[in-house]
Amino acid sequence: ERKGLFLYPTVFTEVTDDMWIAKEESFGPVMIISKFKNGDIDGMLKSANDTEFGLASGVFTKDINKALYVADNLQAGTVFVNTYNKTDVASPFGGFKQSGFGKDLGMEALHEYTRTKAVTVEYWL
Repeated sequence: ERKGLFLYPTVFTEVTDDMWIAKEESFGPVMIISKFKNGDIDGMLKSANDTEFGLASGVFTKDINKALYVADNLQAGTVFVNTYNKTDVASPFGGFKQSGFGKDLGMEALHEYTRTKAVTVEYWL
């Protein structure tokens, strides 16, 4: 009975960097599609990284080298290439920046239950 914002599965096109939907972290069946100048990968990365969030992102391309370059330079905890939201329990999941702390799933998640401590002792007999 609570009122809120509800969206049916929706694709937003013609999204520009200054739009609310480009800056916020939306949860639900929502995808935004932004255009960038042909070949301006670094400009696209600057635009994509210009948000305080970084949970997940998707890259669709036929060029695997370009996909790997973009995946390496996106400030997101998860990057999907030519697919979206396909996860595996062995693969860590979690965001960068304001999109959460730590990781779920995989070996990375086990580190959330440990505390690392370094103790250095000099001892003379």
